[in-house]
Amino acid sequence: MITVDEALLDLYTDYLISSFSYTTATGLSQLLDQSVSHDQITRFLAQRPRNSADLWHVVKPVVRRVERDEGVLIVDDSIEEKPYTDENDLISWHYDHSKDRLLKGINFLTALYQVGAVSLPVAFDLVTKTEIVIDKKTNKPRRKSTLTKNERYRAMLKACVHNQIKFRYVLNDAW
Repeated sequence: MITVDEALLDLYTDYLISSFSYTTATGLSQLLDQSVSHDQITRFLAQRPRNSADLWHVVKPVVRRVERDEGVLIVDDSIEEKPYTDENDLISWHYDHSKDRLLKGINFLTALYQVGAVSLPVAFDLVTKTEIVIDKKTNKPRRKSTLTKNERYRAMLKACVHNQIKFRYVLNDAW
């Protein structure tokens, strides 16, 4: 039996995937002719932060149906640019290796399970920079993560092994 939270999560996820412009709780409520109120959506989103274990809970039944020994895990890092948002632990400056420069935004790692034509996200990690340090070159404060990307990468792989996902190889680009 699907819970109200799971139904809202499915609905909100579909809304994000299918939208071509800005997405808001008000926009989703209007799209649904107010059958789900803006306040319901906002309360749902504010309940608690979602994490990789929550993702695994949702995707696990699908993975179990499609997984095979020749599956692969694809690990990548991405930055969702947020140039106009105030800096905080989650939104901060990150080096983008594909653009060879610093970008302000949300840096995250994802593990995608691919088998045949099916690709499913099975783990993620949001890079938070909770420490403030003084940059030796500029003598100005900057944010720093307590974990390196490689440590986060290894923790995601460990979670995939712990979750007993069948895969033959791990693919990634160079950071």
